[in-house]
Amino acid sequence: MPTIRQQMIDLLSREAWGARDLSRALGISEKEVYDHLPHIQRTVTSGGRRFQVAPAACLSCGYIFNKRSRLTRPGRCVRCKGERISEPLFQISMAGHCDGRIGG
Repeated sequence: MPTIRQQMIDLLSREAWGARDLSRALGISEKEVYDHLPHIQRTVTSGGRRFQVAPAACLSCGYIFNKRSRLTRPGRCVRCKGERISEPLFQISMAGHCDGRIGG
């Protein structure tokens, strides 16, 4: 039986996922997903793959959180102070391979 992290790596290697969808698919809390992501990021990058993040965006004004280093969803927009923020999406790909789904 694969571990939660192994299951997450498998899912993220197939397509882009948000933390909420991963939590539903794996039967764990969204907070647990965010706790696992930094470890997964280190694991896959040391193994020669890329951990890609499509940044969160404000749904009110369109601001994109490109420079955010934390993997969690921001609570409030820095531009308009709105709280309608899309969640970041995560995906794993081969190093040097870009499939066009997530920029980077």
